[in-house]
Amino acid sequence: MRIVLLLVILLGAALGLGLAVVPGIVENGMNRVVPHEPWPVDARAAELHASLRVADWHADSLLWDRDLLARAKRGHVDVPRLEAGNVTLQVFTAVTKSPAGQNYESNTADSDNITALAVVQQWPPRTWTSLAERALHQAQRLHAFAERAPERLVVVRDRAGLAAALAARADGNGPVIGVLGVEGMHALDGDLANLDRLWDAGYRVFGLTHFFDNALGGSLHGTSGAGLTAFGREVVAEVHRRGGILDLAHASPAMVEDVLAVTEGPVIVSHTGLSGVCDTPRNLSDELMARIAQRGGLIGIGYWDAAVCDITPAGVAASIAYGVERLGPGALSLGSDYDGATEVAFDTSELPALTHALLEAELDEETIRAVMGENTIAFLRRHLP
Repeated sequence: MRIVLLLVILLGAALGLGLAVVPGIVENGMNRVVPHEPWPVDARAAELHASLRVADWHADSLLWDRDLLARAKRGHVDVPRLEAGNVTLQVFTAVTKSPAGQNYESNTADSDNITALAVVQQWPPRTWTSLAERALHQAQRLHAFAERAPERLVVVRDRAGLAAALAARADGNGPVIGVLGVEGMHALDGDLANLDRLWDAGYRVFGLTHFFDNALGGSLHGTSGAGLTAFGREVVAEVHRRGGILDLAHASPAMVEDVLAVTEGPVIVSHTGLSGVCDTPRNLSDELMARIAQRGGLIGIGYWDAAVCDITPAGVAASIAYGVERLGPGALSLGSDYDGATEVAFDTSELPALTHALLEAELDEETIRAVMGENTIAFLRRHLP
């Protein structure tokens, strides 16, 4: 009996150790920063960057088992690194489902990697079977960080909250501003009533799809290429009515066409690249991007290979410069996809290197200021409820 008890204790200890270390091992393999010497940042770039209000449309940091108030040795984003990178505003996006063998060409919805991650990271059991509960849990995590350190992080839901948070940062030393987004409206679990729960939790940026087709319609990486379903049209109309921001990242071209046809207001593509620079299955056509830009939408340029093809600061700057020339300086913004199972060449603390690269690409300071954050902040000031 004593031997059996000892074996049970040892097994429990091993399981506990596994639950403690496995998430870090997984993230270390998925959210990498390639080893590099310090990127160049000259005096002009450093001075300019210090005066910017930097904003980023997309980071999946809430998915991972890390205290975002502490500087981590893995991943790309936490509050200390946001502070070091002079980031004013970060959209934190909830991932609720990811298919096995995830790729940019074709995925079905009949598998899910996030279930195992939720179990290993000891999320509440309600999240093991409900995508809506996973989104709500990630929102609760962000709010808990803000409650622990309100002087360092504030979560905003509306224009008044954003204006107050920006005023608190007037000298550049206030809290980082967080906004909640969801990556794919499969987080509704097929029930429009769950939009009330997501809205009450603070979600304001709503991606329609992720890597697979869902009840709203087709993904850029799914199997159908479909546009909006009847349910998708209902969800889009309700998000639009509430003043939520529609995000077309990962949407199929047919879904983009349908959203543009049934809405009048601007939309965003939160994290992407431009096919004229980087022709991969991840990027929509320049023609569709131009139509989004023409109606006041924003394109968030990412930092990973399938988005920009060259992940160095100079490579990301080249994609931004192309977008400025093709779509206009008012259409470009940042959409890193940090912590989204991406390999990048710089984390958020190293963003002055991107400012340096944009200067090297001969963008003027007004354009750099717009792309690095002012376009996003102005968009949110106009379109948050």
